[in-house]
Order: sequence, then C-alpha cells, then structure tokens
Amino acid sequence: MALDKKTLSSLEVLQQKKSEASGDNRAEQQHSRGKLTARERINLLLDPGTFQEVGSFVTHRGVGVDSDQQKHPGDAVITGSGRVNGRLIYLFAQDFTVFGGSVSEVVAEKICKVMDSAIKNGAPMIGLADSGGARIQEGVISLAGYGEIFRRNTMASGVIPQISAILGPSAGGAVYSPAITDFTLMVRGISQMFITGPEVVKSVTGEDITQEELGGADAHASLSGVAHFVSDSEEECFSTIRDLLGFLPQNNLDDPPMGPQDDDPERIDESLRESVPQDPSRPYDMMDIIETIVDDANFLPIHQAYAPNMIVGFGHMDGRSVGIIAQQPSYLAGVIDINASIKGARFVRFCDAFNIPIITFVDVPGYMPGKDQEHQGIIREGAKLLYAFAEATVPKITVVTRKAYGGAYIVMGSKHLGSDMNFAWPSAEIAVMGPDAAVNVIHKRKLFESSDADAERASLIAGYRESFANPYLAAERGYIDDVIDPATTRPVLIKALESLQNKRDSIPPKKHGNIPL
Repeated sequence: MALDKKTLSSLEVLQQKKSEASGDNRAEQQHSRGKLTARERINLLLDPGTFQEVGSFVTHRGVGVDSDQQKHPGDAVITGSGRVNGRLIYLFAQDFTVFGGSVSEVVAEKICKVMDSAIKNGAPMIGLADSGGARIQEGVISLAGYGEIFRRNTMASGVIPQISAILGPSAGGAVYSPAITDFTLMVRGISQMFITGPEVVKSVTGEDITQEELGGADAHASLSGVAHFVSDSEEECFSTIRDLLGFLPQNNLDDPPMGPQDDDPERIDESLRESVPQDPSRPYDMMDIIETIVDDANFLPIHQAYAPNMIVGFGHMDGRSVGIIAQQPSYLAGVIDINASIKGARFVRFCDAFNIPIITFVDVPGYMPGKDQEHQGIIREGAKLLYAFAEATVPKITVVTRKAYGGAYIVMGSKHLGSDMNFAWPSAEIAVMGPDAAVNVIHKRKLFESSDADAERASLIAGYRESFANPYLAAERGYIDDVIDPATTRPVLIKALESLQNKRDSIPPKKHGNIPL
C-alpha cells in the first residue's frame, strides 16, 4: 500500500524533532558551556554519511511532574553504528540537552542494546559521556540500568576495544563504566569525573575544592591515572580516538590493522649509538629512541602525564601495530614505583588481550625504595607488572639499552617470564644490583680497612662493571639472544616480529587467574 502524503508528513515531522536538541535554546546553552551537542559530536567522529541510528523514537516511561510534557524522541542518548576510517564501530552519545543526559530506564536499555550489538558483531564500542548521572525521578530503576551497563562493560572487556570520551560532568555511578573500559579521554575545561562533587566533599571533610581540582582532566591525567588522554578541545579528542583506533583490531579474534609501510624496514640510524651516555648516572630521553625506531617517528603515548617514569604507547614497525613499554631515564631515573607498575601492567594486559605484540625497552635501576612505597603496597602493586608480563602470550621482544638490575630486570620482559626474543645493546648492565651498591656489599670490610676508601671504591666499581655489569654473561647463559649494534635496532626488531607473527602459545586451562589486585 502506498503511503499517503499525511503519513509521510507525520514521519518527516517526527524525524525533524528527533534530530533537534530539545527545547528552544538548549543547543545554544550547550555551546555556551563550550560543548558540542550529541549529534555534532557524532558527525565529527564518524566518517560522513555512515551513522545508522537505532532507538530514535524511544521515550522515557517515568512518572512525575510534567513527565508527559517532557518526552523527547530517543530520550537522553543517541545510539547506533557508523564507521571510522572505513571500519565499523558502535557508539552512544549522551544528550545533555535532554534531562541533563541523565540515565533513565530507556537510556540504559538503549546503551545496553548497542553494546550487545558491538559484542555480537565484534566491533569497538565508543561512549561519548555527558551526563548528570542517574535520573532521580526514576529512583532505583535508574540504578538498575547502570548495573546492566556495568555488566556489559565487564563482559566486553578483552573481547572488543572499549573507549570512553568524557565530554561533560560524570559523577557517582556514571564514572564506573568509563573506568571499566580500555581507554578514557577527557577535555580540559568541560570534563569532570568524581564519586562525589565539591559540595559533598566540603560537607563531609570541610575541604574547599573546585570541580577542576577534584575531578578535572589534568587531575585525572597526572594524579589518579583515570584519564589516558587529555585534549584541549573536543575536535582534538575525536582526532585522538581516530588515531587510537588505527592501532587496534576490531576484536580479540582479529589482528590489528596494518599501518603505512613507507618507512624502510632496513633503515639504519647511527644516532642511536650516541643515545645512551657513557656516564651511567646521566639521564637521557627514551622517547627519542622509540621515535627513531618506529615507523615515521609516529608514536602514540598513553598515560603520558601519569607515572612518566614508565612509557607506554602504540607504534608501527613495518606497518605492524606494536605496543611499546619502556623506562624513562629522564624521570626518577626510570625506577619502577607503584604508579608505574599499575600503568605498565594494564597496558601489557590490553596488548595481550588484543593480539598486539609487545616491545620492551629496558633501562631500570630497580623498584622505588622507601617507607611510603612499602606501606602503600609496592610488593603487591609491583607484582601486577610481573603477573602481566608472565601471563601474556603475544610475541614479546625486549631490548636492554642500559641498566637492568635485580628484580626489575626479571619483571621487564625477561626471558624468564616468557619473552620470545631478548636483545641488548653493548651499553647494557645486567646484574643483581648496580656496581656502586654491589661493591659496598661485597667489599665492605676491604673498604673499611683501606687507607684511601674513595680510590679503592672507584677501582672496585670499575672492576665490577667490567666483569659483571655487562650483557655478555647473560648472553652466555642464553638469557640474551644477541648483543646488537644500536644502529641496527629497527631492522633487528622487524625481523624478530616477522619470525613471531604466527606464534601460538597458551596458558593452563582455568576460569581466570588471581592477579594481585
């Protein structure tokens, strides 16, 4: 039966209504806060013309004052699928112009439905969060909706990549869904995340604090580690998401996508021979080494402002996606502390879940000593990094550039935790401890009895470094597969990746391990 003009006109009216932000000036109010509307965000993120919306005519089922007059098609979230750089993704975008983006029964149902579709179809899930939290008018029904979302976040973990962009307030239960996802992005000036807001903090503790100080982008990027990326604008945030997806597979059964292959895989860089100072106490920037080795110097750091003594991020090697973890000798000498352990462990486990080979660059003097670290659980937290490396079955390749001391040597991708290929530069020092500390322990009496303790110590340190603090003893045992010319690091790593591309490994059958949380 042909549709009459009246039916078509009604449909057009409804479609127009659902495409508009609710209210006469609420879009303008959103812009006045420095924020885009939900549909503007979707249009910026997705390839043009690829968005397919679902649930666009759903309305809330709540009761209360003016509930019947405050119904908007789609309620407070827009859901559907689209493409980013030609690849299928699913997403939801909370609409702050409708009930402050609050989560109602139908909002939760819409989000759960699109998450279910993402899991079934094996495609990344992206959440654009801009919400005032639970819809108070719906009480426990709203809380139940949050629980359903959290359960799906958990079920999707390690199955499909999950990305959260915080583009407005996120408080109470609303923060836990992003926390379960793989990567969280925030935008300075408009993004906040906290369990309780400044007013509640003041009433309970008497502490005066602003929203930005409590839960702004920079606070979560540098202090809590909740935010993996921080941007200065929403446009920059969406660009980062697009870049990030370029390193990730669609799901845990796929291989990561290939990047550009216009950088010579046989490229030699003699500058690497000068990158590690001869003085073992002098710092240097590990980022320079990483960017020299990866394709086109294109490295995407993650958690850049959090625990900067540990570097994690993505790059390509002859087009292959790789996860890179490394010490940063220019910050705290690259020592492993609690935050660095957590940062590294989470990254290694993500790479392992999604078939991304791990390359480790090692220059580590040890774990951070001190009362505060011990009392805050460096033993437990440091074990997380050990656990993550030992558990990972993806190709694992390690390069020791300088120091690899004690337990930290074992943890950072050593042969003993299942690393496939281990290389060292001639500048590598692999030992139980540094020469200074070792001499003080081994030759304590000799130094005490010496007439010139300083000269004696210097001589003993030089002898220890020559005899023990080098890569060749480890190489003799097979713990290091080769000592390589630093200039050849890139082609050596690419060849190693090629040899491991069909690696198959497994761990004993079990429900799951008990990582030391």
